Amino acid sequence: MSSHNEEQEIRPEKPPGRREMSRRQFLTYTLGGATAFMGAGVVLPMVRFAVDPILHKKSEGESIKVAEVSRITDQPQEFTFELKQQDGWYASTATLTAWIRKDENGEIYALSPICKHLGCVVGWNNNQSFPDEYHCPCHGARYTKSGENLAVAPKPLDQYVTEIRDGWVYLGGIVPNTIAGKEA
Repeated sequence: MSSHNEEQEIRPEKPPGRREMSRRQFLTYTLGGATAFMGAGVVLPMVRFAVDPILHKKSEGESIKVAEVSRITDQPQEFTFELKQQDGWYASTATLTAWIRKDENGEIYALSPICKHLGCVVGWNNNQSFPDEYHCPCHGARYTKSGENLAVAPKPLDQYVTEIRDGWVYLGGIVPNTIAGKEA
């Protein structure tokens, strides 16, 4: 009889090598990669669409020619002007209004007509009970000639950045009122 060790067949050892990929693993990797590629093809245009307006350079606010300096008096006058604006991909033209006047020093300034209470449009001298004031017809807010708040509204009327060039009044962006209280 032979011993137990002799009965074992001596098998040659395989050299260490790479592990082979099964068909199932190959299909899993191939289909997963193709799905990721197609998903990226769908998602990337959406991301580009959402991020594109942020990547565009913003232009400095332009001043808009509104009125001739010779037409401006010490009484507020209402002037309307158009502003071209771009909101994402939507281009539009907004019609805006400004109350423009000269102060006692001859300096020209323009006030926004938007009431600081709830955003209604104020008018000059449109309430006989309160002459020579801006009055809001919605909730009774009142303002002085310089836009200082007298009743209801928590803040003075905003003003436009004003520039005088070549005999014309140009208006820029809206800023907080710096002239309120300096009444003429």
